[in-house]
Amino acid sequence: MQLVVARIGRAHGIKGEVTVEVRTDEPEQRLAPGAVLATDPASTGPLTIETGRVHSGRLLLRFEGVRDRTAAEALRNTLLIAEVDPAEVPEEEGEYYDHQLMDLDVVTKDGVEVGRITEISHLPSQDLFIVERPDGSEVMIPFVESIVVEIDLEEQRAVIDPPPGLIDDRAEIVSSRETDEGTDEDSDEGAHGDADADEDGGRP
Repeated sequence: MQLVVARIGRAHGIKGEVTVEVRTDEPEQRLAPGAVLATDPASTGPLTIETGRVHSGRLLLRFEGVRDRTAAEALRNTLLIAEVDPAEVPEEEGEYYDHQLMDLDVVTKDGVEVGRITEISHLPSQDLFIVERPDGSEVMIPFVESIVVEIDLEEQRAVIDPPPGLIDDRAEIVSSRETDEGTDEDSDEGAHGDADADEDGGRP
């Protein structure tokens, strides 16, 4: 499975280094010297990382064969893509790759359906679940232990204990209506998201 791990930014200096926007929680593994990465556009790669260093809080990479600023600038906005085993899990307990969380059903501790995770937003302070509710609107759920109390990958659901105001009453009413409709004998569709949904937007 291929996952985007970084986007190349502007050239840095005159010796072929580039800044990168990191899109992985494991840059020391995914963006280490010697790593061979596919690219989007594909014609730009594959690229092999020669060196990496942190400068003023930004990761700088140099790729094999890229020796000057002109060649580095030509790589700008290229996406770097790593091949990841779908069964692989992060080493740290309680951590997950984005592709594992996408499309999970979100429910409260009381069993009220909230919606489905459609995006993971990685902010400097915390990560957010972007959840699409049954009425088509969205709600943002901070991915913190006090709110997201359980991730059950086997059942494909995330259980939350939302503080007052995070999930409004309208979402609960719509969810209840959808649940009632799901019990109709003429319907055979479950509440789970599409099992064949794309897995390439994640942050491994």
